[in-house]
Amino acid sequence: MTDIGFLYPGYSAEDDYPRAQRLLAAAGVGPGHPDAPALRVVHTEMREDAHRVDALLEIGADDVLAEGARQLGGCATVIWACTSGSFVFGWDGAAAQVGALSASAGVPASSTSFAFTDAAARLGLARVAVAATYPDDVAARFVEFLGVAGVGVVRLSTLGIVTAAEVGTLGRDRVLELAAAGDHPDAEAVLLPDTALHTMAWLDDLEKHLGKPVLTANQVSIWQGLRLAGDRTPRAGLGALFAASPADTSPAAASPAAASPADTSPADTAPAGTVQADSAPADTAPADPHPDPEPVR
Repeated sequence: MTDIGFLYPGYSAEDDYPRAQRLLAAAGVGPGHPDAPALRVVHTEMREDAHRVDALLEIGADDVLAEGARQLGGCATVIWACTSGSFVFGWDGAAAQVGALSASAGVPASSTSFAFTDAAARLGLARVAVAATYPDDVAARFVEFLGVAGVGVVRLSTLGIVTAAEVGTLGRDRVLELAAAGDHPDAEAVLLPDTALHTMAWLDDLEKHLGKPVLTANQVSIWQGLRLAGDRTPRAGLGALFAASPADTSPAAASPAAASPADTSPADTAPAGTVQADSAPADTAPADPHPDPEPVR
């Protein structure tokens, strides 16, 4: 059995992970299956529950993640399961964060922000809508992060919720409403970028409701962990992203998910999207085809 580790800040929608474990079981690859992945969650310190830039920089600090990795112990891969606590550092800062986490854990590591860009690359997405729970200024940083990966945002909607605790109280109907209100006819998919938002039980409902792929934070985090662990099992019930093998190498992933410090394989033999922790993205300033989207409520 492969253990996938997740560092999750505080408490809000962490129950999405055992729920995902049950969904994996329903797909015939859950606990008890010889090749079943086990999803292990460690709660990292949340010094202040606030979707505010200064608080988010503290939540994603290297020492906080290093302590979480120590508590997690041996896993095949480790994911920093916090979108805002990674993209708030910018592309290069988020890459350095992942590199430091990989060095602490001694295994390949990534974050939810890079999971979104890799998932968008896998689905071939060029234009998306973002339905964010965050305040406007924080959500705008996610738009900038996606732009570095060449993903244009045709609509940005925000709820302006400050705390993860409040986001975690949103139920199925409110989540479907959030996604539908944030959609745009030109968007190829809708992104819900908060790991504090419950979504794992409603992935198929969301895609049926909108008639297009929907990528959610906890969904892409789990997919990224499986991808980096080399998992090649397609699964139903987890949205369009899981319909193909996570470790499928075509198309190439878009992010610098960190390789294990001990991995000295040549770049052309590494899994898609996996580079050494100190590598920079191929192009850190692509032209954004949809500059400065206006936040709407």
